[in-house]
Amino acid sequence: MEQGYAALSPRAGEPTLLVVEDDQTINQAVTDRLVAEGFRVVQAFDGPSAVTAHADHAPDLVVLDVMLPGFDGLEVCRRIQATRPVPVLMLTARADETDLLVGLGVGADDYVTKPFRLREVVARIRALLRRVERARELATAQPPVLAVGDLSVDRGTRRVAVRGSEVHLTPLEFDLVLALAAEPGAVRARDELMREVWGWADATGTRTLDSHVKSLRAKIGAARVRTVHGVGYALEAAEPISSAPVGEERR
Repeated sequence: MEQGYAALSPRAGEPTLLVVEDDQTINQAVTDRLVAEGFRVVQAFDGPSAVTAHADHAPDLVVLDVMLPGFDGLEVCRRIQATRPVPVLMLTARADETDLLVGLGVGADDYVTKPFRLREVVARIRALLRRVERARELATAQPPVLAVGDLSVDRGTRRVAVRGSEVHLTPLEFDLVLALAAEPGAVRARDELMREVWGWADATGTRTLDSHVKSLRAKIGAARVRTVHGVGYALEAAEPISSAPVGEERR
C-alpha cells in the first residue's frame, strides 16, 4: 500500500499505536513486531494519511518517520499535536542535533536513529507509555497546581503559564517541567529525571534530556532551568540577575 492507511486486527483493551513509515518493508517489520508484542497497530504510509489515521483512531502513541511523501513527519507532528496531544517516537536517518531539536520543538518525545533494532523501538514505546500512565496517576494524587515564582504548572489541565501568560509545551516538556517544579530549587539528577520522565532505567538517553531542556528554556526563559555541571538540573523560582556560581554552567 503506497497511500492511505490500514488498521490491523484490534485486541480489546490493548494500546493503539500508529506506525507512519513510507518504506513498506520497514513499516511492516515494525508493525509485525508490535502486533507480536500485543499492541493494536494502525499503519500509514504518507503525511496526509497519518493525520487522517490519527483523527480516526485516536492512537495512544505514534511511531513517526521524518521523511514522508505528501508532507514530512515534522509537519505531521505539528498537526496531530495541535488537535490531540499524543506521545511521538520519531524515526530518523540521522542524529543531527539541529534536526533533533526541530523535531522535539514540534512535539516529538523521543527518537530512534536508523538503522535500529526492533527491540529498542519496543523498549522506547513501552517507556513512553509508562510515562503517560505515571503522569495520569500523579495528576490525581498530588496538588492540582504548582507555583514556582511567577511560573505555574497545572496538573489537571496540563498547562504552564509564565507571569499569567500560557506557554505551549509538548507533552514531554510538560512532564519535565512538572518533575522539576515538584522540588523547586532542588537539583534533580540526570539519571533520576530519565527514570521519572522517560521511564528509562539508566542515563543512556541524556542527549534527549539535554535537547528537551534546551527547548524548554526557549519557552519559559533560559535562566529558569539551572544546570549543575555533571549532576543535573534545577527549576528556579525567578530568573537570577547575577551569573552562575563557580562550578555551575548554563547550556
